[in-house]
Amino acid sequence: MRHKLKIALKETNETEYWIEIFYRSNILNETQYSSIIGDCKELLKLLIASVNTLNQY
Repeated sequence: MRHKLKIALKETNETEYWIEIFYRSNILNETQYSSIIGDCKELLKLLIASVNTLNQY
């Protein structure tokens, strides 16, 4: 389980990178960017909390 969460965390970080690239390339407008990056950051918080919780055991 821990391994899969770490993979998900890595993939979410990469997704955040690509969202930034799309925004800087004007593929996403500011409204789209704000919405998507907000969701991505929220997912990162959840994954980090889950990984940290599992690391306590």
